[in-house]
Amino acid sequence: MNLPTPAVVAERSAHPIPRWPLLLLCAAYVLPGLFGRDPWRNADLSAFGFMASIAQGHAPWSQPAIAGIPAEGGLLPYWIGALFIKLLPFLEPSTAARIPFGLLLAAVLALVWYTCLHLARTEAAQPVAFAFGGEAHAVDYARAMADGSLLALIASIGLLRLGHETTPEILQLVGISLLMYALAAAPFRRWKSRLALMLSLSVLATSGAPAVAVALSVGALWLSHRSIYDEARKLVPWLLGAVLLAAAVAWPMHGWAWRIDANGRSLWAWMRLVGWFCWPAWPLALWSLWRWRGHLQRRHVSVPILTGAIPLVCSLLMDADDRALLLALPPLAVLASFALPTFQRSASALLDWFSVFFFSAGAIFLWLYYSALQLGWPAKFLANVRRLAQGYQPEFGWLTFVTAVLGTLAWVWLVRWRTARHRHAIWKSLALPAGGVALSWLLAMTLGLHPLNYARSNSPLVERVGAHLPAQVDCIAAPGVPLHVLAALEFQGRWKVDATQPLESSSCHAGLIAQGDGAPVAPAGWRVEAIVRRPTDRTGSFIVLQRPAL
Repeated sequence: MNLPTPAVVAERSAHPIPRWPLLLLCAAYVLPGLFGRDPWRNADLSAFGFMASIAQGHAPWSQPAIAGIPAEGGLLPYWIGALFIKLLPFLEPSTAARIPFGLLLAAVLALVWYTCLHLARTEAAQPVAFAFGGEAHAVDYARAMADGSLLALIASIGLLRLGHETTPEILQLVGISLLMYALAAAPFRRWKSRLALMLSLSVLATSGAPAVAVALSVGALWLSHRSIYDEARKLVPWLLGAVLLAAAVAWPMHGWAWRIDANGRSLWAWMRLVGWFCWPAWPLALWSLWRWRGHLQRRHVSVPILTGAIPLVCSLLMDADDRALLLALPPLAVLASFALPTFQRSASALLDWFSVFFFSAGAIFLWLYYSALQLGWPAKFLANVRRLAQGYQPEFGWLTFVTAVLGTLAWVWLVRWRTARHRHAIWKSLALPAGGVALSWLLAMTLGLHPLNYARSNSPLVERVGAHLPAQVDCIAAPGVPLHVLAALEFQGRWKVDATQPLESSSCHAGLIAQGDGAPVAPAGWRVEAIVRRPTDRTGSFIVLQRPAL
């Protein structure tokens, strides 16, 4: 039965974004932060610590560890980072480890584009055919819709920080994007879809999400079995094989773990998280569900619903976990793109003006802070920096300054283009949100990179700890210290650290413990040398200890 389609798209509305501007937008989103950025606490620095432990020979490939504490979950992300550290010895280790994850983020963007391209090619997703012609051609329509999905993903607020880290969640994003692509491309690309399917579940399983892989495979089996496309139904045995392969590779990594931690307060916290984390994809996705409500069993709607619902539920059951919610962004972006042919002009204008004011205000704010750091004006901004980041000394770099200027000029051009009479392209509503997010990240990684490194990395803490230790230290006992601090001590301070033994039984001559409430008290056999904290923290002090000389 052919159901009426809500998409009404004229031929002039289906022209895609020119390739070079689209590629430059992707580069402006992916490349900033790859170079010159320190590993940031918490998960980013901890993951780098596991990678460096393998690359520098502190731990075996089968069991990466920081200060003797082994990694949990899938090991594939740590293997990839360690491999690139070894392959690129001329680069700083954290930069070398970050390069493959930048490539993986680019792969996620490409997979989302191709997923939407194939879903928009299906018969049920096609726009209304006009009585006298003039409707969008199928190929042009599919490419324009794919461009819209890519813009929706770049515009997603939640991807901005987590998507640029060197954490297992990037591999999980690749895994769920591969599965989406496999389901979408099955009717058109037989062997590519099968290869993507076999890789997808294994990537999820070996990067810490085997349970998500199993849940997705059950839904994918149901979708493939009920598909009207013969090639999609032929995916069923390949899906079964992919499940077995994923289980086999996840088992020796001890990736199976119970992470459900829901409580009575989770629902409200989860709704607030979804509200900002998935903006602007979630309102567009809801609009898609409403306008395409008669097509819920069609592939262009059911595939993103399946792959998006499972991460949403997982995030809720894991006490509103943002890293679990990250996996919902690619399917939400694909689903959001199908709202574009049905979007009303008033809603589009509201999204445009919100983006113009919000991101322009953010850019002005960053430039004012940069001016305060470099020129001392505005004085109030400079006073805020000195109060929040004691001891910070600004630096100036021509490359970062010129890059920031070019990015700002590109934003001004985009706003000028969008506010002119360019109303036809169906992806136009997402041009400003995506451009604004890319501008924000570009300015943060140019104008704000040095102060962010000072505020977000543990290098200042390591320097303060080192100031109270002798030049030669056999090892540092650090029981109960957070994992990201242990990683900083090992790979930024270059000390041998042991977090597995209590102070009483440790053979180390230096120690570091977290300060509790009240005055610091030295454990038996130790002497308090100093109390240190990161310069941007007001809490979370650490006690530097030494054994008294005999």
